[in-house]
Amino acid sequence: MAIETKVGAYICTGCDIGVAIDIEALQKHGEGELKLPVCKTHEHLCNADGIKMIKDDIAAEGLNRVVIAGCSGRVKMEEFLFADPVITERVCLREHVAWVMEPNDEDTQMAAEDYLTMGVAKMRNTEDLEPLIEDICKTVLVVGGGVSGLNSALAAAGAGNDVVLVEKEEKLGGWATKFKKVFPKVAPYKELADSGVEELISQVEGNAKIKVFKGSTIKKIEGEPGKFDMELDGASAGEKMKIGSVIQASGWKPYDPENLGHLGYGKSKNVVTNVQVEEMVSNGGIKRPSDGQIPQSVAFIQCAGSRDQDHLPYCSAVCCRVSLKQSMYIREAYPDTKVYILYKDLRSPGQYEMFYKNVQEDEGVFLTKGEVIRVDAKDGDTVEIELEDTLFGENVIVQADMLVLASGMVPTTLVDQPEEDEEAAAEVEAEEKKEGEEEADTGATAEVGAKILNLAYRKGTDLPTLKYGFPDSHYICFPYETLRTAIYAAGAVRAPMDLSTAENDAYGAALKAVQALELIGQGKAVHPRAGDTSNPDFFMQRCTQCKRCTEECPFGTLDEDEKGTPETHPNRCRRCGICMGACPERIVSFKNYSVHIIGEMLKSLEIPDEEDEKPRVLVFMCENDAIPSLDIAAAHHLKINPFVRIIPVRCLGSMNVVWIADALSTGYDGVLLIGCKHGDDYQCHYITGSELANTRMENVQEKLKQLVLEEERVQIVELALNEWQKVPRVIEDFMEDIDTAGPNPYKGF
Repeated sequence: MAIETKVGAYICTGCDIGVAIDIEALQKHGEGELKLPVCKTHEHLCNADGIKMIKDDIAAEGLNRVVIAGCSGRVKMEEFLFADPVITERVCLREHVAWVMEPNDEDTQMAAEDYLTMGVAKMRNTEDLEPLIEDICKTVLVVGGGVSGLNSALAAAGAGNDVVLVEKEEKLGGWATKFKKVFPKVAPYKELADSGVEELISQVEGNAKIKVFKGSTIKKIEGEPGKFDMELDGASAGEKMKIGSVIQASGWKPYDPENLGHLGYGKSKNVVTNVQVEEMVSNGGIKRPSDGQIPQSVAFIQCAGSRDQDHLPYCSAVCCRVSLKQSMYIREAYPDTKVYILYKDLRSPGQYEMFYKNVQEDEGVFLTKGEVIRVDAKDGDTVEIELEDTLFGENVIVQADMLVLASGMVPTTLVDQPEEDEEAAAEVEAEEKKEGEEEADTGATAEVGAKILNLAYRKGTDLPTLKYGFPDSHYICFPYETLRTAIYAAGAVRAPMDLSTAENDAYGAALKAVQALELIGQGKAVHPRAGDTSNPDFFMQRCTQCKRCTEECPFGTLDEDEKGTPETHPNRCRRCGICMGACPERIVSFKNYSVHIIGEMLKSLEIPDEEDEKPRVLVFMCENDAIPSLDIAAAHHLKINPFVRIIPVRCLGSMNVVWIADALSTGYDGVLLIGCKHGDDYQCHYITGSELANTRMENVQEKLKQLVLEEERVQIVELALNEWQKVPRVIEDFMEDIDTAGPNPYKGF
């Protein structure tokens, strides 16, 4: 039911809108058929005069809803924000009509009037937003005391936040304390540098805003951002505290060399890893393990387990430079020792190219490209390596006193043996039940975690992982984001990287952790709907405990009670609306985005009769990739069919099947859904939304059968942002299918 609202509409005539559309007729449509108390035009609504006109009307007429009919809602966003309780709706006349349809055409004019009608219908059914503003804890938890964790802690403290740093070892510093030297830091990149980690540790331990817990781990984190309850284990067992956001900087571990038997590990004592070489340098120098003698020749095999589909499919980013560094160790300590670096490709990016070239100039270092096909232990404890596909055009055989395997980096979030972890998790759960503790239902879909954060989330104890055990994130648009709101990954746990990169990475994660708390404290969502003050409302009286919403939410927003009823955690929510699309009972809604609101929008239009030969098609487009794609196509003045009506949606995953059923039963000839790509290289801003929309199409096809309608009348298409040229063609192809199917038999009913 519509609520008490007072809507004013303002039509911009600039940017060729007034050239393509009969503005006077559109204004009359607003004043007449739509019965708007205020419907005005202006040449440039976004300039000072236009904004003043709107503000004056808000004050004089008591408007609490404003429809801006002009350019895309993706531009001029701040200009059209007015003080509460005024809510603004953007009706896109420029990119959806004026720039993409024939000027001053009957169908173009009808499209403009329809978009204004839908915008007004939306505003008349939008309730006042009630941001969840509450006192929250702004303490940032940093998990891990290596270079990433230390820099994250200092950055967050520097922003004014209290910080709790938890390190499982008895000493801070992580791997950096085990490296005698690190890569050169300044031009000309010839001299190895000190890590500087001791100074970093001193700064952290001397900072009054940072509380450090060493020899400790996290027993449990429960609750939601801004209101997390954490309990520690280990040396600080029993310590409990409130925290607001989390930075996971738990780092990396070396790839298990026991898996590298094909490269000689385990066959000869003189086959070691790059990590073992670092230990040697810090404990008396590099010696052959077999006899403690100085090696006269040392070979390095690059990508030892990395870039290998049977081991680590990815590049570990630092191994090549580590071998260059370790060759300098050897050459400086033992000038007569020869070094051989055997590589697939040698990667030394950016200014480190100079580092590589400086090492290359050393006549005692021999670098050659090739694929290792054989590693054998020989008499006298030497090692023989054979390479093929070399630059010489023939196989190369290298004999060395010692072989170093440049093994890769594995994130600490990688669970090596999930079966064992599942068994361990079951044992822990059983033990906790014996103790009488009430635990949230982890659910059948919970992901096995590495037991670092120990989150009390239905969806699992730790950050979900994407590929190769790294915490999940939308790696193109927002790399620090994970599937757990206000929990961010930094450093080598997020992606393989060196210490210098990890330091910069820490600053990014700290900024996100602080930013999240600032937004949450204002009742606002974080990326990608940053600033959104709407919240999902659950009408629990009709809940059937089907668990669709809890299982399909990608962000772990919902837990369940013992009956399976959703337990909401508003501060975990990203406002994508996937739960709304999932719910068969339609009990989930937002005050400005709901099944009812979208239903009223699509029902507000008059559908042309069959004899008018003007088909009407509804296009639901994702606001993240599809709508921007259309905006770009419009900026290039690519034309689209004038018979489509576009409704932006937060995510295709928020699409409720009832919208499609309503559209078809109302008389629309077809419904087209355009959303983000999904799959291994997904671009869906809400991770699984587009995939879920495709899955739900099975229900749509069943509904079409019930209505005795052709399957072609509802289609779903995936588009990436850079495929904007395809938008007009996608729409036209669909219109051709609708033309073949013929008019919707429900027209006029």
